[in-house]
Amino acid sequence: MVRDRIERIGVVGAGTMGSGIAQVAATHGYDVVMRDIEREFVDSGFETIDASLGRLESRDAIADDPETIRDRIEGTTLIDDLSDCDLVVEAALEEMDVKKEVFADLERVCDEDVLLATNTSTLSITSIASDLEHPERVIGLHFMNPVPIMEGVEVVVGEKTTDAATELAHDLAEELEKTTWEADDKPGFVTNRILMPWINEGIRAFDEGVATKEDIDAGMELGTNVPMGPLTLADHIGLDVCLHASETLHEELGDRYKPAYLLKRKVEAGDLGKKTDKGFYEYE
Repeated sequence: MVRDRIERIGVVGAGTMGSGIAQVAATHGYDVVMRDIEREFVDSGFETIDASLGRLESRDAIADDPETIRDRIEGTTLIDDLSDCDLVVEAALEEMDVKKEVFADLERVCDEDVLLATNTSTLSITSIASDLEHPERVIGLHFMNPVPIMEGVEVVVGEKTTDAATELAHDLAEELEKTTWEADDKPGFVTNRILMPWINEGIRAFDEGVATKEDIDAGMELGTNVPMGPLTLADHIGLDVCLHASETLHEELGDRYKPAYLLKRKVEAGDLGKKTDKGFYEYE
């Protein structure tokens, strides 16, 4: 069984996704504990939240003032500070060993009826939960980036995830004013299983001289009504993130998911997109 009442939410990881999840939860009135392994990462997460709340306030897009929302979030480096949370969302590095270690720690400190969710975009929910005593309360809650702006949340059901856990995950996302869809625990789920080959094919088309990067993006935006073309979107996601997701899918599903050569070359050069001010495009 999992709790049917959520008041306090824990978030593991204060990076782009973790800080975004913490911000959205606090914006909707939840008390939040945001934990990362170093204080500098926690502080950086708060800086991201402050900047995001400032932009939203300037557009009259939040009901409460930023300070009120910010005060609902507690930062910590201690996993034990998550012990009184009703639900915890893990948003740590996209590496299986890291996630398994986090969930082992969460199982140690959290009560048996606390829902444990992972924000993974490609890794198996069943594998993440496989070493736990209570894998039935582990579920995927895959928020889209940027979390405060994007409407969708992908709910991913592991082999042993209960119906009660699945229902609670959908309910929480809807409380956060998100729209959910549900996926079985197959590689890449719905979003990245389809998105990563699309991005890689856009990169290949550019590398093979089919068109300029601007025209590839324009062709996809104007021809298919998507808000961003594949090269722009890759820069926004992070080319390293795209490469890691593609490599995971390639390992699981074969050559149709092989990462584009130019994607690997860009990552090796350290041009990761917006976060380094240069990817397929340059940013100030």
